Amino acid sequence: MPRPYTIARLAAAAGIHVETVRYYQRLRLVPEPPRPLGGIRRYSEAMPTDCGSSSARRPWGFTLAEVASLLTLQKRRSCHATRELAAAKLRLIDARIQELRGLRRELAGLIADCDANTQDTKCPVIQRLAS
Repeated sequence: MPRPYTIARLAAAAGIHVETVRYYQRLRLVPEPPRPLGGIRRYSEAMPTDCGSSSARRPWGFTLAEVASLLTLQKRRSCHATRELAAAKLRLIDARIQELRGLRRELAGLIADCDANTQDTKCPVIQRLAS
């Protein structure tokens, strides 16, 4: 008969660090079992799967704290509030994409300037950094 997991065995079975388990507990992504008087907490057989799936619960760029917040909304069945959080995340992603596109254009231009440069002592990238 399998015995319940200690936090170290749980972390190893889930493929994460012990501190990650504790972090998930603080965010309430996974439950923290009660500690028996003078004893060690024991985690159920299902916990490695729960902890492993918590690390995969970062879809669409949400941080673990945001996932925890979204999961609390699940208990209140608040689709409108969840939608607002998702829309805010989408706006942040769109802004970041625009920023990255600008950086890409600038870097591609610098690379083209390097390719066209005939003087190895005057690097366009270094000149841009120095200005």
